[in-house]
Amino acid sequence: MTQCSTLKFDFLGRRQVVGRFDGGKISSDAGLVLVAQLDRLFGFTRRLAACLKDRRQPGKVRHALLDELRQRIYQIAAGYEDCNDADTLASDPVLKVACGRNPETGRDLASQPTLSRFENAVSGVELYRMAEVFADFFLEGYQRAPQEIVLDLDATDDPTHGQQELTYFHGYYGTYCYLPLLVFAQADGGPHWPLAAVLRPGNVHAGKGSVAVLERVVARLREAWPEVRITMRGDSGEALPEVYEWCENAGVDYLIGLARNSRLLALAEPFLEAAREEHRQTGETVRHYHDLSYAADSWKDEEGQPKLRRVVVKAEVSAKGDNPRFVVTSLDGLTAEGAFAQSADDLYDLYADRGDVENRIKELKNDLCSGRTSCHRFLANQFRLLLHAAAYVLWTLMRQFLAGTELASAQVGTLRLRLIKVGVRVVQTARRVWLHLASSYPWAALWQLLAMRLRAGPG
Repeated sequence: MTQCSTLKFDFLGRRQVVGRFDGGKISSDAGLVLVAQLDRLFGFTRRLAACLKDRRQPGKVRHALLDELRQRIYQIAAGYEDCNDADTLASDPVLKVACGRNPETGRDLASQPTLSRFENAVSGVELYRMAEVFADFFLEGYQRAPQEIVLDLDATDDPTHGQQELTYFHGYYGTYCYLPLLVFAQADGGPHWPLAAVLRPGNVHAGKGSVAVLERVVARLREAWPEVRITMRGDSGEALPEVYEWCENAGVDYLIGLARNSRLLALAEPFLEAAREEHRQTGETVRHYHDLSYAADSWKDEEGQPKLRRVVVKAEVSAKGDNPRFVVTSLDGLTAEGAFAQSADDLYDLYADRGDVENRIKELKNDLCSGRTSCHRFLANQFRLLLHAAAYVLWTLMRQFLAGTELASAQVGTLRLRLIKVGVRVVQTARRVWLHLASSYPWAALWQLLAMRLRAGPG
């Protein structure tokens, strides 16, 4: 194809519009230098890279493991989730600067085949070490031990579209997929941090492996903070006897959704009937909370007898009909007067706060495309899931440096659009690399404020 050096357009009246590919080293992602500065402050990618073993022949190595890891994570953070994107981004001047290379004289970054070999070389032991870094990083973010930590466990579908190992058809989601287990931690009402991202085959129960993950995470939290109170939340996928029993034995409180069944509905019928009557009188949505003592057939004590547990009932009736919900909980302590220390409505509100975590999962899946697990090997796809979780950690850190600004609670997609996607011309001289950012960039003041906060370091 013949390349035209000058492009002319005639839609501006008498003034001709002329274009030429001679602008120099230009990138659309100036904000990647903010991500790189943030990463250097906390050493996150360096610690992840320290978990990996380089098995390559030293004389043939062109890209260090740390460089390859940063390249992949920074690309994901900037919205380039596919490994194939590396072929067009390897010479991007800002990405090269972010990864520690000179934009003009520095060697181009790794290509897609190189990064694919990198992803497929990681072992299970190395993945476990990387998973430990996520927990350590969360712990080190607090100078004092928090009073309470809420752990949210959730399974989510990760559709597959090829011949990936251990991909199976899942009847609930109606597709071939993986079923990752995600664990987020919130200390004293602070931000939600990803503590674990475990890839699982697509045909497992939603609660499969939850106890093993809880054992690892809770042990690490208790090692650092022996007195911290831990509460676990999960939907009905976590409603398994082994989960309740482990939490009770480990001193971990729980709030777990229960799927409706005929027995629960029969027990809740008096509450629903009262709500229906109130709805008929007022025409408004009616929502009341109640307590039940309930034992499913699979809930047994040490002697094999039925084990009663507290179940919070939401009896809701609206114009759309009945909407009963059930939550089983270990939070059943009594006051001196014989009443529950925490009311049913307070406990249900605490459970319903899971909605915020579901938004975090949507960020991970939609804004950072964590479902791009298209490698053949299962372990390579687990590695990819951790790379996307690492990019999410960097964005969570970025939100902390945006405290007091209009983007303090913005979602990742908004943060990326406003902070990363900034046009810039990059010029390398003998002593400096100049970033000439677009003069028309509308959030220049905010970008400068964030840059200065990052240069000052954590406050």
